[in-house]
Amino acid sequence: MVQDFPSSNGSSEDAPAPDGLDFNNFILEIEPEPASAEAEPVKTKPESNPNLQVQFKSEGGRLLLILPPAPEKSRNPVYWDELRRQLKERISGGERFLQPHTPVHLIARDRLLDSQQVQQIDALLSDAQLPLKRIYASRRQTAVAAATAGYSVEQQTTLSHLGQGQEASRQAMDEPLYLQTTLRSGVEVRHRGTVIVLGDVNPGSSIVAEGDIFIWGHLRGVVHAGAGGNAQCRIMALHMQPTQLRIADKVARSPDDPPMQYQPEVAYIGPDGIRIALAAEFALADLTTQESP
Repeated sequence: MVQDFPSSNGSSEDAPAPDGLDFNNFILEIEPEPASAEAEPVKTKPESNPNLQVQFKSEGGRLLLILPPAPEKSRNPVYWDELRRQLKERISGGERFLQPHTPVHLIARDRLLDSQQVQQIDALLSDAQLPLKRIYASRRQTAVAAATAGYSVEQQTTLSHLGQGQEASRQAMDEPLYLQTTLRSGVEVRHRGTVIVLGDVNPGSSIVAEGDIFIWGHLRGVVHAGAGGNAQCRIMALHMQPTQLRIADKVARSPDDPPMQYQPEVAYIGPDGIRIALAAEFALADLTTQESP
């Protein structure tokens, strides 16, 4: 009920408080309404999952740049525009621990990146004086795109180098990696299977494969087949003039006196180490051995 108080012509100090109320010590108390049983709970913002964001991680004197999973395999997808925005923020906000000239290893995981996107990542890193050293990818298309753009790559199905176990070494070899490009100096390709290059392997470049290595062009760089210890692996090239050949634990170099005319050749491990034979003769000998009882 609302009560009207009589007005006074005198000052407020002389006016008596109606019904004994003292306005000098007056406190208005409002009793809160009881909470409704159907009231919605307060929603809190979920904690961010670092696995769904661009991350920098220091490991053994190198800097790992870890990308979030492929959008099609995540409940909270991170698309390219958002990925690039996150990378810019990480670089601009990490000036205190991102030391210039620290080599960066890009862990692309299962993300599908094309050559242009890899180059954009490299450009952002270059602005902070961070050189992109190598790219690890489980997607074949990403590995091919990176190698085609002139970057060192390693195609892998696990992240064992991040301390997630050594199961990869006991698994079967991966499917062959096909590269339709020329490997320039400074490019290194690593793969847990056979590597087939439709192009040249220039001096200063290298290939490390746990399977065979086939070069449909000039081989002038360093190649290592059977890197996991398989001595049955082979290396073949249309023009064999390598800086160094390795098969399993055996090592050989190109002869000091190169032949006058090059023909397709195959390198393999014989009784006395690595041997090189003409591809036609090797294929014929191999076929004869298979047909013999």
